[in-house]
Amino acid sequence: MTEWLAVIVITTLAVISPGPDFAMVSRNSLVLSRRAGLLTALGIGLGVAVHVAYTLLGLGLVIRQSMILFSALKLAGAAYLVWLGLRMLAARPRARAPEAGAAPSAAAALRTGFLTNALNPKTSVFVVSLFMQVVRPETPPGVQLAYGAFLMAAHALWFALVALLFSQPGLRRILLAAGGWIDRAFGAVLIGFGAALAAASLER
Repeated sequence: MTEWLAVIVITTLAVISPGPDFAMVSRNSLVLSRRAGLLTALGIGLGVAVHVAYTLLGLGLVIRQSMILFSALKLAGAAYLVWLGLRMLAARPRARAPEAGAAPSAAAALRTGFLTNALNPKTSVFVVSLFMQVVRPETPPGVQLAYGAFLMAAHALWFALVALLFSQPGLRRILLAAGGWIDRAFGAVLIGFGAALAAASLER
C-alpha cells in the first residue's frame, strides 16, 4: 500500500507539471476542437506506454546509463518539438475553429500526442526513476504492470481534463477572437522546450 501511495502521489505531481504535453493538448483543444484535444490526450497516454514498456524490459536503465542513447533521445525530442513549433508559427491566423472537413484526422491528433510524449526525455527519466527508486525489485510483475497502466491512465485522464477545459465554447470564443497569436504563442513555447532540450543534450 505504501508503494502504491508513493507511485500515485509522485505520478500526480509529475503529470500536472507544465510541459510539451500540456502545451500541445491546450493548443489542439483551443485552436482545433474538443475531439482533437481528447485524441491528443489519448495519444499521450499511449506514448507513456512506450516508456513503461522499455523500463519493464530493463532497457530504461541501458538508455539512462548510455550518454549516446540518451542524448539521441533528447535530440530527437528537441527536433520534433521545434518542428511542431515552426509549423505553428507558420500557420495562418484564424479567428474561429476550423470547419469539420478542415479539422485534422483522428489519426493525426492521436499521432501528435503519442510522438510528443514518446519523444519526451523528461517522461523517460521520470518513468525509469520511478521504477528504480520507488518500486522494489521483489514487487510482482503483475503489480509493476498495474503501475504502468496507472501511469498511462493518469496522463490520459489529466490531459483529457485539460482538453475539456480549453475546449469550452465561451473560452474558445474569447481567445480565438485574438486572432493568430494563439498558434504563435504555443509555437514559441514548443520551440523553447525543444531548444532547452537540445542545449541540455549538447552540454553533456
